[in-house]
Amino acid sequence: MPTSPCAVPLAHATRLLNHGPTVLVSAAHDGLRNVMAAAWNMPLDFEPPKVAVVIDKNTFTRTLIEASGQFVVAVPTRAQAALTLAIGSRSGRDGDKFVALGLDTLPASRVTAPLPVGCIAWLECRVIPEPHVQQTYDLFLGEVLAAWADPAVFAGGRWQFDDPATRSIHYVAGGRFLMIGEAFDV
Repeated sequence: MPTSPCAVPLAHATRLLNHGPTVLVSAAHDGLRNVMAAAWNMPLDFEPPKVAVVIDKNTFTRTLIEASGQFVVAVPTRAQAALTLAIGSRSGRDGDKFVALGLDTLPASRVTAPLPVGCIAWLECRVIPEPHVQQTYDLFLGEVLAAWADPAVFAGGRWQFDDPATRSIHYVAGGRFLMIGEAFDV
């Protein structure tokens, strides 16, 4: 991760998720923190930018999100595929996954949830309360308060996936991922 992630204008925040990557979702509350992997997520709206992410009732991350009303969505890379699988394969109730997996963090600017180091994009979100949707479908909506990206990979409002190690990943089950492919213009 760059020493200083570059701010992404909120008008371009949804572009960070438009291509459907698997993401990491982090949360923190009352001195506790956690991170989980989430394959089911998407951008929802432009003004203000909003996102949706499925967070199961049984996750520790959800407990922290419900308590804090905040979360971070981060886009991991091909180089982080094994880490992403490890994050998604253990519970934060068993201890701090950041410490256990050696995942460093940076402080967020608008929320208490940490930004996982090594990712290529981060969206700081405030929960938009929709209790029925959250309880019935495990779907959380978030308003994006701040967005950041690695300037080597996202610049001028566009992804630049030149290095395969920094391409985003897409989980397809059973420990298998795909990475984003080659870009082309029409």
